[in-house]
Amino acid sequence: MKEKSVLICGKSGTGKSTCLKYLDNPEGVLYLNCEGKPLPFNAKFMELTVTEPEQVFEALAGVETMPQIHTVVIDSLTFLMDMFESKRVNTAQNTMKGWASYGEFIRTLCLDYLNKCTKNVIVLAHVGTTYNEQDMVSETKVSVKGAIGKNNGVESYFTTVLYTKVVDLSKLPTNNYLKVTPTDEFKGCKHVFQTMLTKDSTKESIKSPDGLFDISEVYIDNNAQYVFNKLEEFYKK
Repeated sequence: MKEKSVLICGKSGTGKSTCLKYLDNPEGVLYLNCEGKPLPFNAKFMELTVTEPEQVFEALAGVETMPQIHTVVIDSLTFLMDMFESKRVNTAQNTMKGWASYGEFIRTLCLDYLNKCTKNVIVLAHVGTTYNEQDMVSETKVSVKGAIGKNNGVESYFTTVLYTKVVDLSKLPTNNYLKVTPTDEFKGCKHVFQTMLTKDSTKESIKSPDGLFDISEVYIDNNAQYVFNKLEEFYKK
């Protein structure tokens, strides 16, 4: 279901993978590892190392018959599409058709698999900043190539798009979803989710259903379970 799919974006080192650490019942998480590197914590997830792009389709279809799985993680869409480019576009006899298949893969993933999946889905992605010559502004978006990357972007397929950031403690509000630890105090900053746009981030693609987050929750712990708890409560109303 579309409302159960969350796109979590950010630059390297801002806590994208770490946000998975506190997911409930970790044995019920299917982790699709597209990057080939270990997680930065001791995870108890069911893990599949993706070596061919289409394995992601197979996994998303397969979990529908696996009641023990409650959440699927794709880590990351950026590396998955790099894999597709290397294995499908660069090896195609017709490059134009190869790039067309690149865009079609993203559309199929989002429309035919993620939207129809009955499990919680977390898609992690790296972002990049590019200059929009038409509007003469710098925009930060998920890093994918082709027409999708140039136009509406991957973000257009998701209702909830959060950014991982490292924020100075002095700039953080107080709310029930934000806990400052002794380690945060020592560092003077905290890894967080940014849940809504601010005047300093208008050219980013952060968004969520209207009313999902209160204005005091512009920053919350980078804990993906918090987000699913909020979504479940929100859609029950």
